[in-house]
Amino acid sequence: MTHPETGDRFDDEDYPAYTVGAAAEMVGATPAFLRALGEAKLIEPLRSEGGHRRYSRYQLRIAARARDLVDEGTPIEAACRIIILEDQLEEAHRLNAELRADESS
Repeated sequence: MTHPETGDRFDDEDYPAYTVGAAAEMVGATPAFLRALGEAKLIEPLRSEGGHRRYSRYQLRIAARARDLVDEGTPIEAACRIIILEDQLEEAHRLNAELRADESS
C-alpha cells in the first residue's frame, strides 16, 4: 500500500526529517553547533511530538553555509548575520526583478 503524502515528504525540502544527530553528521558539525545556530535565530528546528529537534534539508544547507564561514574563521554570530543579510539581499533582488517585469508589461 502506498502513501502519497509520504512521497511528497521526500520532495519537500522544508520537511523536518533529520534528527539533530543525523543533521550534525550531514553538516559536518556537532549538535552543539546546530543548537548555537538556533540560539542565533539562523535556523529554528521543528520539534517532534517527543520534543526532539528535527531539521529540514533547507535548514541543513543553511547550517552548512554557516559551518563553512566559521571554518574560515568567522565568529558564529557574524556568520549567522552574514547569512541572514545575504538572504535578505537575495529576496530584495527577486522583488526588484518582479517589479521591473510588472512595469514593462
